[in-house]
Amino acid sequence: MPIPARPQTPRRTALLPAAIALLLTAPASIAPVTATAQSVAPATPAPRLMRAGDVDTVPLRDAGVRIAYGRDSLQFGELRLPPGATDSNRAPIVIIIHGGCWFSPYASVRNSAPLADALAQSGVATWNVEYRRYNNPGGGWTGTFRDVADGADYVRTLAKLYPIDTTRLVLAGHSAGGHLALWLASRHSLDRASPLVGGTPMSVRGVVSVGGIADLREFYGRERNTCGNPAVESLLGGVPDSVPARLRDASPIERLPLGVPSVHIAGDRDFIAPVAVREAFATAATARGDKARVLTIVGDGHFEAMTPYKAAGRAVIDAIRALLGLPPAAH
Repeated sequence: MPIPARPQTPRRTALLPAAIALLLTAPASIAPVTATAQSVAPATPAPRLMRAGDVDTVPLRDAGVRIAYGRDSLQFGELRLPPGATDSNRAPIVIIIHGGCWFSPYASVRNSAPLADALAQSGVATWNVEYRRYNNPGGGWTGTFRDVADGADYVRTLAKLYPIDTTRLVLAGHSAGGHLALWLASRHSLDRASPLVGGTPMSVRGVVSVGGIADLREFYGRERNTCGNPAVESLLGGVPDSVPARLRDASPIERLPLGVPSVHIAGDRDFIAPVAVREAFATAATARGDKARVLTIVGDGHFEAMTPYKAAGRAVIDAIRALLGLPPAAH
C-alpha cells in the first residue's frame, strides 16, 4: 500500500525562520531566500489619520473672547488668557493662524481653537486670528496678507486692555496658516514698494510652522493632490511663474532669512507638508543664517499636530513654550 504524501504547508511555515537567518548571515553573492505569501502574517493596517473635521470636534474649556481687529465680519480674533494673568504678571502670547488651503470652506478659527485653548491652559495667552480667504470678498491678493498683518499688529491694542507681555511673542500657524505665520515673520524686510507693505511689524521670538506650506512654488506642483483646488494661483492672483514679484513677496522660502528661529513640526505621515519639503526649507534657512529645525513625529499626520492630546500636538505646545523661554508643559 503506498504511503500518502505529507502535507506541504507546515514545511513552508517551518522554513521561514531558517530563511530569515540565511538572509541575515549569507554573503552578498548568495541570493536571499524568498518566503511564500502564505507564510507571512498580514500587516496591521495603519490607523486612520485625523481630518480637519475631527479637530473641530475637540472640546474646548475656554471659548475665548471674540474681538474685531477690522470692519469685515471675518476680521476678528479669539483671545484666551491663562489663569493667573494680571497686570503685575503679564502672560507671554502666541499669535495662531489656522490653515485650510487659503479657502474658507476648509477651515476656520475653530480648527485652531483646541491648540489655542491648550496653550492658554498651560500659561500662554493666545490670539487666534480669523482672516479673509481667497474666495471671500476682499481676500486673496492682497487682502489675505493684509488681514493677518493687521490682526498681528492688533496685539499692541490688546496689550493696553489685557495683561499681555508683547516682549514675549511667538507666531504659529498650521498648513496654509503656517505659510502665513512664516510670512509674518518676514514682513519686516519687505521692499517699501511692495503692495503687502503696511502696518508696523512687531518683534517676535520665533515662529512655529505646523505642517506649514513654506514654498509656494513647490506646493503649486502638488496642490491638486492635497488641497484639491487651485490654491496657490488663487492666493497670488496667478500661477507662480506669471507673477514672479508676488511670489518673491509672498513665499517664505523666497524671503529668507527670516531673522528669527523657526521650528517645523508635523507627523511622518503628513503628505501636505512632507518631511523632505520641511527639511529643504530648514536647510535653505540655515544656509542664509537663520536657526531652523525640523521635528517629525512618527505615526502622526497633518491634523494630529493641531490636536493637543496627540504626540504631535504636544510637541507643538512645547516648541512654542521653548521659544518663549518656558519649560515643557505638564501634559
